Amino acid sequence: MKNIKNIKPILLSGLLMLIFFSCSDILEKDPVSSFSGQGFYKNSSDAQSGVYGIYDAAQSTFRVNFSYWGEGRADAVNTNHAGDPLALQQNTLNQSITSARWNSIYETVSRANYAIKYVPTVFESESEFSLQLIAQARALRALSYFYAVRVWGDVPLITEPYESVEQEFFISKTDKEVVLDQIVDDLIFASENCRVTFSSDSSRILFTQGAAHALLTQVYMWRNQYDAAIESSEKVLDNSLYSLVSINDWSRIFTSGYSNESIFEVGYNEVQTNALRVLYAIGADSDYFPSEKFKNSFETGDLRKDLIYDTTDADPRKIWKFFGQGFNDESSDPSGNNIVLIRLADIMLLKAEAHNKLGDTTEALRLLNLIRDRAGLPALTLASATTLYGDLESAILHERSIELSFEGHRWFDLVRTDKAINTMNPINGLSDPENLVWPIHEDAINRNPNLIQNQFYR
Repeated sequence: MKNIKNIKPILLSGLLMLIFFSCSDILEKDPVSSFSGQGFYKNSSDAQSGVYGIYDAAQSTFRVNFSYWGEGRADAVNTNHAGDPLALQQNTLNQSITSARWNSIYETVSRANYAIKYVPTVFESESEFSLQLIAQARALRALSYFYAVRVWGDVPLITEPYESVEQEFFISKTDKEVVLDQIVDDLIFASENCRVTFSSDSSRILFTQGAAHALLTQVYMWRNQYDAAIESSEKVLDNSLYSLVSINDWSRIFTSGYSNESIFEVGYNEVQTNALRVLYAIGADSDYFPSEKFKNSFETGDLRKDLIYDTTDADPRKIWKFFGQGFNDESSDPSGNNIVLIRLADIMLLKAEAHNKLGDTTEALRLLNLIRDRAGLPALTLASATTLYGDLESAILHERSIELSFEGHRWFDLVRTDKAINTMNPINGLSDPENLVWPIHEDAINRNPNLIQNQFYR
């Protein structure tokens, strides 16, 4: 594991109150290096900068790994690239692949821990503003740990900043259910104390109450807690910030960002960039292109198909969902597009899945058909869903595979619904449940004598 003891958060500078920052304000602040938590947090501007620093770390976490972790091991993508793309697709993971590193996740956690501890110290008394900042820090910590437990299973749970040689440095792994309990605690706090909305586009790239409820829905579904998932998802669906866009605006969810459908995006720009082009859009040389199975899974008349990849190409090698239909940029230059991690269609389909699990097929079909109707597809009944897909749950999961394609959900959907082995075994031989998690990177194992490699990779 990264030497967290010696990490000092690199905090984004900022002097204006949080509500006055636009997206570009937040993204364009220059880092201020080498401040300890104790020495940096002196006033409210420092508190805001500390929280911005957590978002900055999250940019590094997700710029590539949202796709490697959420799509690379699943059935919608294929690859010709060596390294992580091929290892993930062929299920030949080892402890030296890049996506086995958790450094950026723990960098984000470290900055969050500093903010959670020190933000209260710069205010004379507890205030709504200080609680809002702490809530964002806890939401970002929860987001980081939620990815960690889904990727590696049991992971070290660290909730305090490292500031003293007296602290335990070599942290062992914590049971994933304990980590998930902490995630839920953080998100409940965030759902109660984050702002309801920010000015301008910031409601899409900063954690709001709605984003916390949406992430809680994902966590509850991961834990098969369907009643809780329905309760949290209803708070999202009742939130006036969010609504489905029309099919005419569907591509703009990804190409422009900040749509009414978006709940939480990781913000990027021309300075702070991501690898979307390398992942999906360098013509014949991107990391991933649509698999034959994915291309053959569309129903006739689905209006999304032409918006996702180049259907005019006999051997399509370009996913243009994130750049727009007809995108023809062969450059491997980094992208400034935001990465949409959570959006309304995702939460609606999770809610449909939860209702179906609890026997309420009427509500499950209603939610499913709202998404299908936008895509130009006929409404399903319980009978037609069974005829087409075997059962209603499979119909909902199929809809997620199309609607949310390449957005970083497919692998996690397969794992949480116990369909990963059946789906991937014919493709790459996946057969052992202990192989569903990643190996811990060798650097972490070598640096921490109390870390034990995940069972499958020993």
